[in-house]
Amino acid sequence: MIDTQLLQRGIRDERVLTAMARVPRHEFVADSYRAQAYDDNPLPIGEGQTISQPYIVALMLEMLEVSEEDIVLEIGTGSGYQTALLAQLSRHVYSIERHATLAAKAQAALAKLGYTNVTIEVGDGSKGLSAHAPFDGIVVSAAAPDLPPALFEQLKEGGRLVVPVGPTEAQFLQLVTKKEGKPVLSEQIPCRFVPLIGEQGYRA
Repeated sequence: MIDTQLLQRGIRDERVLTAMARVPRHEFVADSYRAQAYDDNPLPIGEGQTISQPYIVALMLEMLEVSEEDIVLEIGTGSGYQTALLAQLSRHVYSIERHATLAAKAQAALAKLGYTNVTIEVGDGSKGLSAHAPFDGIVVSAAAPDLPPALFEQLKEGGRLVVPVGPTEAQFLQLVTKKEGKPVLSEQIPCRFVPLIGEQGYRA
């Protein structure tokens, strides 16, 4: 996975590569998909959601530029795989999941692997988690129609937000940095994610 899917496609962040080498992706997929856990494609995890392909996860983390002292917010816990990677990279991860069943499965998988610097909450991820803001970085694992205002507001000055934005058929993965209180867009990459359902996302 590291050699053929990440290095060959331009992922260069050593901390991201090390984290992805350490976290066992097969622990975050159903038994019936374990043989495909390291393939370069998304896999279903239930509730109409997916675990993203390894390359996309690595790309988002590289764009986020997480440091070991950062407090990070993840929107869309899903399987908990990206949560585990963020736990390797940062001081603490707050993660929001809309589906209680997925949140519980992710929590169990993370506990099994010994992660203690993670807090998972069930709720509307499009509104963020103001009680623990501001965040050094925010990563969104579902597509929003526009940049969710609440998430940008909860970003620290100089913080980075990685979010897919666009219609449900196809989006652009955007890197937004908060500079002097305003959003600065510096990168856009074509992508396709499940929709972000919520008050500041798509309606269910």
